[in-house]
Amino acid sequence: MAQEPVGANTEEQGDPYVLDPAKIQEPPVGWGPSLRFLGPGMITSAAVVGSGELLTATALGAKVGFLLLWLVLVSTFVKVAVQIELARWSISTGRPGTLGYDDVPPRIGRRGWMSYLAILMFLQFLTSQAGVLAAAGLAMSMLIPVAGAPMSAMSVGFWVVLMVAIAIAIHFTNRYSIVETVSTVLVVLVTAAVVMMVFGIQLTPFAWSGTDLADGMHFKIAAGTMGIALGMFGLTGVGAGEISSYSFWCVEKGYAAWTGPNDGSEEWARRARGWVAVMKKDAWVSWVVYTLSTMAFYMLGAAVLHPQGLEPKGNEVLKVLSRIFDDTIGGWAGAVFLVFAAIALFKTILANVPSLSRQTAAAASLFGAFDWYDRGARDKAMRFLMVFLPIIWGLLAVVVQSPLQMVILGGILNALYLMAVAVATLYLSHAQTDPRIKDGRFFMAYLVVSAVAVFAVGAISLLDMF
Repeated sequence: MAQEPVGANTEEQGDPYVLDPAKIQEPPVGWGPSLRFLGPGMITSAAVVGSGELLTATALGAKVGFLLLWLVLVSTFVKVAVQIELARWSISTGRPGTLGYDDVPPRIGRRGWMSYLAILMFLQFLTSQAGVLAAAGLAMSMLIPVAGAPMSAMSVGFWVVLMVAIAIAIHFTNRYSIVETVSTVLVVLVTAAVVMMVFGIQLTPFAWSGTDLADGMHFKIAAGTMGIALGMFGLTGVGAGEISSYSFWCVEKGYAAWTGPNDGSEEWARRARGWVAVMKKDAWVSWVVYTLSTMAFYMLGAAVLHPQGLEPKGNEVLKVLSRIFDDTIGGWAGAVFLVFAAIALFKTILANVPSLSRQTAAAASLFGAFDWYDRGARDKAMRFLMVFLPIIWGLLAVVVQSPLQMVILGGILNALYLMAVAVATLYLSHAQTDPRIKDGRFFMAYLVVSAVAVFAVGAISLLDMF
């Protein structure tokens, strides 16, 4: 008989990507027993809550006020079905999403068409993460200038180099438990801080009201806001990178290994349904966290910047917000905001160093760089990328100092990959996920609507780029 759950992850049990019957564990039942087995969603939240919210969502609020507050809910909620379904496939097969994308027809040569796209996504990772890192370095430079003016390349560069070094030091051991712990702590800290800021502005001339919130829930699109709205949709909530990474984290947490290899038995199906239920709790908890944070960032822009006609761009985003906190509450408030902003942005980097390294490594393995199921070779490739990627991001961050524009560009490119991920998820669900562990018609309808909406926004983004 299978044992009761004994661990919060599979690190002590060997390779999580190997489905060994000896690792099988019974899933917990109910919310209470499931809590200690949550975690992948907090890594996802750490990647989500920061870049798109602090820069893009705040800028959108500044541009149109509360008018598009509803878009926050839509852009986060609509993608969760795709995230859950891809993770369900990973639990069913024990494989991460990037490897599954290779199975999606048609094939070009020996590889599926999405494998080539996965390789090209390396460029999107560069633009978006370099923009985030530049903004984080700028926030710290404005607070503590080093060897130059706050906006100088020397000062910003110092902080960027320091953050790169910290990220490499934290992740070089390549342990899932470290990623989960760091992500959870920082997500809780940032979410609590931004919510406090939103309520804190009630003590200033920029207080918001219930009427403002109600107006923001009418489904309207203002003229001239489509471009930044599309960038926001691509980057806020789970994007293609987060959806793909979540499948890796669900495997490394242990959901697939604890389910065990699919032997066709009803016992396997029962365990799989149980661990899928835990995964869904994890996904929805993370949705609540990053949706709350995104709405809070948007409200800062809508309540504080919009009434003054301020639409900060690039480096001015952090500078303007910090100055307003200085003027309305006191000098200490501006400094606190900059510290918070730096943590929020850097947290995204800390989550994405291991996440994007895994995606890049998996894509490279498909083209023969190494055998994914050789744990030694896989760990070596990941460690190399967890040093190489942040260094490249840091170099770009110092050379190209325009965080908002870089993040928006990354969001639009990310929307393109979302199109492919939506198609791949539907295919893998239909062709490879064991039908015994799927949800009912209501969820499948939600999944189709989600995939169609994601694909449509990606298509609109493509047209907008040209």
